[in-house]
Amino acid sequence: MKRILHMSDLHLGHPITDARFGRILQRLIEGELLKPEQTVVVVTGDIVDNAFREPGYGVAVENLDILRRSGYEVLVVPGNHDYGSGTQLSKRFVILFKEAFYGRNRSYPILDIVDSTAFIGLDSMAEELSWYDRMWAEGELGEPQMTRLERLLNEAEVQECDRRVIYLHHHPIDWQPLHRLKDSQRLEMVVRDSMSRGVSIDALLYGHFHRGDSRNGSWGVARCYDAGTATLKPRHRLVSRLPWFQVTRDSTRIIDLGRDPEKDRRMMLGPLE
Repeated sequence: MKRILHMSDLHLGHPITDARFGRILQRLIEGELLKPEQTVVVVTGDIVDNAFREPGYGVAVENLDILRRSGYEVLVVPGNHDYGSGTQLSKRFVILFKEAFYGRNRSYPILDIVDSTAFIGLDSMAEELSWYDRMWAEGELGEPQMTRLERLLNEAEVQECDRRVIYLHHHPIDWQPLHRLKDSQRLEMVVRDSMSRGVSIDALLYGHFHRGDSRNGSWGVARCYDAGTATLKPRHRLVSRLPWFQVTRDSTRIIDLGRDPEKDRRMMLGPLE
């Protein structure tokens, strides 16, 4: 079974993150940490720092394509910065993101089955693009996407998989001012209902907070991981002193679903300078 390399919040296009991610990319290409053909890379949003700015998605797409050509399976979902600046958003990026990162107009939840593991990607920006939603970095999956997720978890091809991984951008478990997933309780109901029917959710992966905490065991899910920010992008100086907005460490993880969660490794993939 393939391992998962979970990273998040790359913020490519920010003045300091491109070079940092370049060093991460080099280590991954060299294969000194993982065997590419045995690894699924899951990126849980904020791939770019500001979708409005040039080169937009360009550098991010190029870098992820390098990983794919090196043998890695790469799965992504959007974050709030992938649809704009983080707080100022535009609906046009919904289609542009799909075209850039998927090559076609796929619908969420996105299902990819890799080595009998079902990876289910959600768009937690789906319902956050109205004018009254755009001032904060909150997320919402929305009832239509929740209903589709319920149906997907009932489909034979998903139930026949050995394991299931759900991944999204906004943190579904912890609450943080102006950064919450608004319908996290609804998502919890879907997850718990699936597990009560014997259809396990083996990992819940997310980002957004830049803190890298784990909440293993929440909602009955063995692995619940915030990947932090792989490039250690700092918060804006106006909020960086608040404890819940501080960037304390990189929490990129190597996950092996076939082993005890305690054996999952958190690591810094690249030096800062």
